[in-house]
Amino acid sequence: MKYACLIYSDENDPTQNPDPTSEAMAPIMAGYFAFGEEFSAQIQGGEALAPTDTATCVRVKDGDITTTDGPFAETKEHLGGFYVVEADDLDAAVRIAAKIPHAALGVIEVRPVLDFG
Repeated sequence: MKYACLIYSDENDPTQNPDPTSEAMAPIMAGYFAFGEEFSAQIQGGEALAPTDTATCVRVKDGDITTTDGPFAETKEHLGGFYVVEADDLDAAVRIAAKIPHAALGVIEVRPVLDFG
């Protein structure tokens, strides 16, 4: 079964999200590279996301499209990236998610991916 592992952290907290060019980012990225190597067979996809101030929310009501800047809701923790992993069950997906470096810095939400096929 596929599970989405959604990576949340406070993008304004430099201990959770240091500047990408800083030395503080090196051990975090090393952790992500190690995670990628360890779970390469289970990772079906994933991406890092640009900061929330680049987000645009789209809504359609009665055929009219409206857009607003930023994330859907005000929150301290923001979605910063995701993985889609293949796992036998939720327990296995949780064990994989626990190895994502930001599990120690923010929170990882694990959610089953629906199969409409």
